[in-house]
Amino acid sequence: MEILSKVHAKNLVAWADKHPEVVVLSADLTGSTEIDLFRDRYPERFFSFGVAEQNMISFAGGLAREGYVPFIHTFSVFIYRQALSQIVNSVAYSNLPVKFFGFLPGITTPGGATHQAIEDLAVMRAIPNMTVLEPGDATEVETILDSVIDDPGPVYVRMLRGEIPRLFSADDPFVLGKPRVLSEGDDVTIVTSGICTEEAMRVTSVLKERGLSVEHLHVSTHKPFDGQELLPSLEKARYGIITMENHSIIGGLGSEISEVVAESGVSAKVSRLGLKDTFAHGGGRSYLSRFYEIDALALVGAVEKVIGKTLEITEADLQGARIEAVHSLAKEEAL
Repeated sequence: MEILSKVHAKNLVAWADKHPEVVVLSADLTGSTEIDLFRDRYPERFFSFGVAEQNMISFAGGLAREGYVPFIHTFSVFIYRQALSQIVNSVAYSNLPVKFFGFLPGITTPGGATHQAIEDLAVMRAIPNMTVLEPGDATEVETILDSVIDDPGPVYVRMLRGEIPRLFSADDPFVLGKPRVLSEGDDVTIVTSGICTEEAMRVTSVLKERGLSVEHLHVSTHKPFDGQELLPSLEKARYGIITMENHSIIGGLGSEISEVVAESGVSAKVSRLGLKDTFAHGGGRSYLSRFYEIDALALVGAVEKVIGKTLEITEADLQGARIEAVHSLAKEEAL
């Protein structure tokens, strides 16, 4: 597996050269959100607001009214928890082209409840005019900006940072609203997003070796959510549908799929893997993924429950887990 470092930072600098209308805003987390390279390359297009997210977002609304396209960069929790009123009143209500890049989604940080965005999808999806995206690998991080800039309104991106794997071909870019079919089958349909897609990919080949026909979909557009794109894969699931997400099971991917199933009359049962109405505690990503049951082995257990059969799959049978270092040269700090 190819692992790339500071993908967003490098891509943004090159991409922004052709988009002079883009300005970047930071809330005292410039290095931590990989925009130090942009600051150094385009100092006249960079604004640092300190720890003042509410002011930053209101200011971004003003910039957008003057013809600029502000790219806000901070940790996800500091966007929607600290400044929800400003997002709604200064940006979304007027449908202004402010783009929010939220880092450290879910349990990708050991920072505990104050830094882990576990309900951001639920909140941001509910805001009118807001587009909500979540790249799942380096290819999508590299190719998501064209969709972001083409959207005339506000966009929230649940962004990855640091060392990111390339799961999809570099020639297969992000397409707004288009799920990726990573595996085809009609026994169980698995739908994943974000970092959980990598975990599911560790499992699907082993499931097939055990004789199970698995459909695996990767979703990177949470809103607008086109259920018709997924419907054929949901309808074919003989035993059931499993969703797995780095988020609360309330309001995120599991809810999105359940809404489609209910509204379309699909008869399959939906099982949701994610944080179960709980805050997460501190710890490394691999530990937290196991503890909150959003890793490969948890998915095996969910499949066994859906099909009513033990598959006798152990950790040793799965493709090796990629252990992400808490500290690295690609991260300014561990949080």
